[in-house]
Amino acid sequence: MENVLRPLAVIGGAVVLALALGWAVDRLLRRVDERHPETPLWDMLRRCRLPFQLVLLGALLRGAYRETHWSLVERHEAGIGHVLSLVLIGASAWLVTRIVSAVVESSYARYATSTRDPARVRRVRTQITLIMRIVTAIVAVVAVSAMLLTFPGMEKFGASMLASAGVIGIVAGVAAQSTLGNLFAGFQIAFGDMVRIGDTVVVDGEWGVVEEVTLTFLAVRTWDERRITMPVSYFTSKPFENWSRGGVQMTGTVYFQLDHSAPVALMREKLQEILEGCKAWDGRDWSLAVTDSTPSTIEVRAVMTAKDADDIWTARCTVREQMIAWLCEKHPYALPRIATAAAPLRPDGQWPVREVAPRPEEIHSNNAGDYTPDANGAPRIGRG
Repeated sequence: MENVLRPLAVIGGAVVLALALGWAVDRLLRRVDERHPETPLWDMLRRCRLPFQLVLLGALLRGAYRETHWSLVERHEAGIGHVLSLVLIGASAWLVTRIVSAVVESSYARYATSTRDPARVRRVRTQITLIMRIVTAIVAVVAVSAMLLTFPGMEKFGASMLASAGVIGIVAGVAAQSTLGNLFAGFQIAFGDMVRIGDTVVVDGEWGVVEEVTLTFLAVRTWDERRITMPVSYFTSKPFENWSRGGVQMTGTVYFQLDHSAPVALMREKLQEILEGCKAWDGRDWSLAVTDSTPSTIEVRAVMTAKDADDIWTARCTVREQMIAWLCEKHPYALPRIATAAAPLRPDGQWPVREVAPRPEEIHSNNAGDYTPDANGAPRIGRG
């Protein structure tokens, strides 16, 4: 009977103690969060409950599993202890990552609420995102290294790897040149403030918003909900448009190809009326002017401003739609058309007469008379 109760008491006691301590810490964090609602740190730390309980359980079982005096445990004592050590290392790495994430995210939340500049908030958000990825990668590498060192014989393997580190480094550098380039480009984007999460950019002729930035790639969400995934080295080696750089305010243009008789002055008044009724216009500036002319049309440019890229798109579409509808209804003659009216007469009221060259059969006929060119070299028919 003791062979059954002792293992159950040891394992069950470790599980109950881990659950109880986890519940107690969670209640304590909840009370602290209620007393200090100005910071989200304590509420975010509550997400560490599961890895914290797993660390406690692994530590308790690692220290007390021999007390079970179970024949199965005694036969595989070394293997069970090794597995529990691996679980403890993995759970500790998970707990450290959760704690660092909670601290970083709470600091960002407090900064975002106290800063009114959206550009700075996006910059800090991009940097924090990449920093968290770096910290996660470092913790994972350390945890895996610690796990590997628990296996017998890894010391000799490590020494042999250090001895050949020079050759492996050269081979890895050549083989992973593009990967390393993207990695360093990710650091350059994070701390060089080239592009940030939420920036409106134009890459390869595609307009979109930066949705995700990692150490190796960058995702851009286009206006039609597509995702363009590009290596971060693209943004450090090629020019691109960043519409959010230096402020998110935008100036947009709409071009109209119209007839020469278009009422430009009335169009200017109509543009002002349209913009005053458009919520996307920020009221900073607007204008309308004739910017070009051709033998058949004139080019009229309407300029308006908005607070960001989304609003400038809305304002441009509104101006284009309402202006064309107004021209069609009130001034249809201003729309471009192909001129089919009769040509105007000369001042003397006579149509110009153009002499036509004779056909070959008329030249060689007996009645054609003499063929002599005139002063301009054109054929002329006459007699005598």
